[in-house]
Amino acid sequence: MHRTNISSGSTWEPIVGYSRAVKIGRHVWIAGTTAVDDQGKVVGKNDAAEQTRCILAIIRKALQDAGSELNDIVRTRIYVRDIRHWKQIGMVHGEVFKHIRPATTMVEVSRLIDPEMLVEIEAEAYIATDTAS
Repeated sequence: MHRTNISSGSTWEPIVGYSRAVKIGRHVWIAGTTAVDDQGKVVGKNDAAEQTRCILAIIRKALQDAGSELNDIVRTRIYVRDIRHWKQIGMVHGEVFKHIRPATTMVEVSRLIDPEMLVEIEAEAYIATDTAS
């Protein structure tokens, strides 16, 4: 099967050796995604809900670039710096995925790559339609 690497354009992708997403056949894997703008600055400082909204918008864009959509997501993994924010993060996740309801894990981690980052999310999708290539 053909492999397609989808880039976000981040200067870190070639340095670290990763892609925003990878598509093979009907499967799409989205790398750990944080709330950053086009200049790499953290969005939603001190606001876990706003960071989650931003992250899910970035994931949506990566899926679109892969020929997929949010409805195709089957799994998300949510990494949080402070589990006390679980409800704010979970509510935003629920707004986006209320009818999709992917398998989801949320765990607290000691830190993320930038101290202003409160949340990181990765996702996996399976494209159920016959348009996958």
